[in-house]
Amino acid sequence: MAPMDTQKFFTTFKEVLAPDTDRVKAATENLRTNFYPLPESLVILIQLLVSDQAPALRQLAATQATRLVPKHWKVIPDNQKPQLRQKLLERTLYEQEKLVRHGASRVIAAIAKIDFENSEWLELFDILLRAGTDSNSLPREVATYILYSVVDSAGETTLHKFSQILELCSKTINDPESAEVRINTMLTLSRIAIILDIEHDEESLKGIQDAIPHMVGVLKQAVDAKDEGHTTQTFEVFQTLLTCDSAVLNKHFGDLVQFMIRLAASTDVAEDARTQALNFLMQCVRFRKLKMQGLRVGEAMTKMCLQIATELGDADDDDDEITTPRSALGLLDVLAGHLPPSQVVVPLLKSLNPYITSRDPDKRQAGILSLGMCVEGAPDFMATQFDAIFPIVISLLMDNEEKVRRNTLDCVIRLGEDLAEELAKEHEKLMPALVKIMTVAIDNANGPDDEKSLSTIQACCNAIDSLFEGMEETDVAEYLPGLYPRLKRLFSHPDLKTKAAAIGAVGTMAQCSKEAFLPYLEQTMNALQEYVQIKDSPDELDLRCRTCDSMGQIALAVGAKPFQRYVQPLMSATEEAMHLDHPKLKETSFLFWGNMAKVYGTEFKPFLEGIMKCLFESIESEESELEVDLGRHAADLAGKEVTIGGKKVKIAAMSEEEIIEASEMEDLEADMDDDEWDSDDDFTALNAVAEEKEIAVEIIGDIMTHATRDCVPYMEKTIETLLPLISHDYEGVRRATISTLFRAYAAVWELQPEEQRRWKAGLPLQVHPTNELSKLGELIMTATLALWPEEEDRNVVTDLHRSLSAVLKATGPSILATDTSTIKPLTEILIKVLQKKHPCQEDFMSAESASDASDIDLEESAEYDWLVIDTALDCIIALAVSLGPSFAQLYKVFEKPILKFASSTLPIERSTAVGVLAELIRGMGAAVTPSSDRLYKILLHRLGDEDAEAKSNAAFALGLLIEKTEDAKVGQSFAEVLRKLEPLLQTEEKRCRDNAAGCVCRMIMKNQANVPLEAVVPVLVDILPLKEDWEENEVVWACLVGLYSTGNQPLISLTPQLLPILDSVLAPPEEQIKDPTREKLGQMVRFIASKHPQEVGKYKTLVDVVRS
Repeated sequence: MAPMDTQKFFTTFKEVLAPDTDRVKAATENLRTNFYPLPESLVILIQLLVSDQAPALRQLAATQATRLVPKHWKVIPDNQKPQLRQKLLERTLYEQEKLVRHGASRVIAAIAKIDFENSEWLELFDILLRAGTDSNSLPREVATYILYSVVDSAGETTLHKFSQILELCSKTINDPESAEVRINTMLTLSRIAIILDIEHDEESLKGIQDAIPHMVGVLKQAVDAKDEGHTTQTFEVFQTLLTCDSAVLNKHFGDLVQFMIRLAASTDVAEDARTQALNFLMQCVRFRKLKMQGLRVGEAMTKMCLQIATELGDADDDDDEITTPRSALGLLDVLAGHLPPSQVVVPLLKSLNPYITSRDPDKRQAGILSLGMCVEGAPDFMATQFDAIFPIVISLLMDNEEKVRRNTLDCVIRLGEDLAEELAKEHEKLMPALVKIMTVAIDNANGPDDEKSLSTIQACCNAIDSLFEGMEETDVAEYLPGLYPRLKRLFSHPDLKTKAAAIGAVGTMAQCSKEAFLPYLEQTMNALQEYVQIKDSPDELDLRCRTCDSMGQIALAVGAKPFQRYVQPLMSATEEAMHLDHPKLKETSFLFWGNMAKVYGTEFKPFLEGIMKCLFESIESEESELEVDLGRHAADLAGKEVTIGGKKVKIAAMSEEEIIEASEMEDLEADMDDDEWDSDDDFTALNAVAEEKEIAVEIIGDIMTHATRDCVPYMEKTIETLLPLISHDYEGVRRATISTLFRAYAAVWELQPEEQRRWKAGLPLQVHPTNELSKLGELIMTATLALWPEEEDRNVVTDLHRSLSAVLKATGPSILATDTSTIKPLTEILIKVLQKKHPCQEDFMSAESASDASDIDLEESAEYDWLVIDTALDCIIALAVSLGPSFAQLYKVFEKPILKFASSTLPIERSTAVGVLAELIRGMGAAVTPSSDRLYKILLHRLGDEDAEAKSNAAFALGLLIEKTEDAKVGQSFAEVLRKLEPLLQTEEKRCRDNAAGCVCRMIMKNQANVPLEAVVPVLVDILPLKEDWEENEVVWACLVGLYSTGNQPLISLTPQLLPILDSVLAPPEEQIKDPTREKLGQMVRFIASKHPQEVGKYKTLVDVVRS
């Protein structure tokens, strides 16, 4: 091949800077086709870079050279390389143009990466280390930047130089003259921290740790100087360090957090710096929650967020701008979900009164916003405080400031989502207030452009929607005549968002009122039909989504037959929606199909083929086919696959215009900042695709559950499609997949002949499933045991526990009886969870877990962290249910951690553990005997617990132990048990009384000779009927019927007292007793009626029983 024409290359290259687009395109194509494939092009570009040409041209040369080094450097003649290296380094060290020197630094780093691998250019570090101490600031700036670029590019090949680099960094981090040197040093340190082998290079680790306080100083200098660029760079470094091994920051972590708290709270600091400080604290809570909990900074951060929230002012609700007060509220949300209530919710509630009673509306607004932000993270604790919270909500709904009322509506929505039952109990107070606010907003609205009034109307609709969710069917039905017309009028409102909010509220109203909605069905569907066809704008498509969701709710409410005539047009509309460009329309269609499967079951078969095809297409969409154009910043990623937001994405190759157009040139050394990535529409689309796949997987589960038999032709394809998703990068897909796989197992199990569905507890199996089901179970358990031990997302682990538990309880031990042993690894994982040593319970990149961080008080957990343990305990219960007496061997393994929880200082842990012990005793039956002594002692002790739930569960568990054990010593201790039970039999706590009654009855049935019936029976009858724990009705009435039938005089003498009790128990609600018990009580009533007809005749229900 002929040598390259250097002049022609140079002429063509300069054309790229021409103002004429056609000339640029032509030059670009010429370079790409005729010059860049040749190694000489790299040599010329380097020569151009070190020349005296215009900076724009040299910067362009640096950009292109960086891209070509990996391709051509190795084939450049060895005799040319030393001179190229020398000239490039010499010129770069004294380059005046920042963009050019940073571009040249990247070229040096790209060359160094290749050279170091071949043990070449090893003198580079010595040159840079000397230049880093030069008396002139410019060489120091360039040398430190090149060092950063080289460490970043060459990675582990630079490990041997870390000690020397860190020695230089210890000086340059405090450079007295140049902020640029200090920033470059921080960048270098962050890259070393990423690569560092913590275990084998303690010296380098110490070097980084010692630099942390100085790095904080650099950040403070940048903030004080109001240098936004340097401030952002330093925050990015700290964010990077947070994702490194925890040892990097641990030594100074507490001081760093305190500094960030002070920075975020300071109103003298630029808003951008405060916002970034809040964001850093947010990541600390997410990635280092155990450390943050140990530092006990939750209270200080909560109070800080509450104060910062007062700065929100009159900001528009729909304004997506990231501000300091919005970030503070976001931090509060994260705090509530990751730290215990004692560190967040408790101090918030204690601090709230001065805010909500203040004359300053900004403080009242801050108070109610902060309260709302904590609901999702700690719903159980918030439920215990609801009586104190609700008056605040009602008061602020009536506030004289519109913005306070508006944000209180948001709080109502959050309460409805997470405290549905508690909120619903107050519907008689809350609903009139919501209707009044909505009516006033409608009357006062100044046309379709009155955003504040419209926002209030929409929030009222959404609050009504959330309130309905927890209400009883009959209560919702009472609101239909008055509220439905108000909401229906909004269907024709000119504002599409207002229409959507009203339609959503009506959909929920329908679903919650069920058949009572039938009179409104036709007019509602007629009014909504047009909105499932609209598609001319994004807002119209949003309305179409909401309408489709509501129609699915209406179908669930009224049932198959009344809704039948609307099905076909709606199915056509949802199928069309699959081809419209809207991020949520596909999900809406999937959800509608799931609802139709629930309503129609086997009648849904005609639609299944098309629906399953669409769902499989969504799930199977090759993520590598998704191409995202990230611009020049991702030049070296072009054509490669990366993982973003759980998606494997192919980065689109950039056009040459984008690569080299000088007008687009920026500082190429800066990593693309987080805001730039997060706001990119392509990444929003990627998240939407991942969520779409998650919904598709879930809907397949719904269809298999509700249209099981018709899904058989698709079962094999379903399993083949879903199994690989167990390892999907997006946690939502993993969670949905594991859930749907277990639902598939349950569905196939239901298709077995009846005799194979009558499972018996224990292994080896006494009732064998079909071969197909056995194979499916093995596949699912293999996949589960591959995911479960390493899964870091607590929601995935929690759902896995729920799914496994449900399947074991419903289908017995068959899924455990695979060719490979599942019991041992399953037990080991559950033990890790109970010990708080599972990966989802550990800090990110930290060796510390909740159980072994000895310097941290971590007994209390955030609610969602406890939920991981709670659901694991439910798995253990499910094992006991499915294994029966053979579980006794496993119980020995689980006993110690469960008993530890039963002795916890936290009421929730004690009550849960004691309840678990009850279920394990029930599962093991007589096999519990060897463990009876230990269980008896702890359960007897818990009868005196200060927590009512723990006492109640202890009574239930102790009764079961007495019933099941064959240990004679337990039967000899009845007098001691009765003494402990006496306060429970007299308490006002209904559940405690009910379970104490059950315990006494079990004692009587076990050995009535050891129970003083003359004293006990009157007390027992006196507390009947059971008020809350109706499950105990079975044992209570079995005991009393038995005593009555054997002529027990103390009980027979109480017949007049028994009759109204029997009348109550045999009357609705039917759920009080099961049918066998109802039959026994009927016999007892008829016997009594034969002796005392006039007495029985006083009670209508008993008369009906006698006549039946």
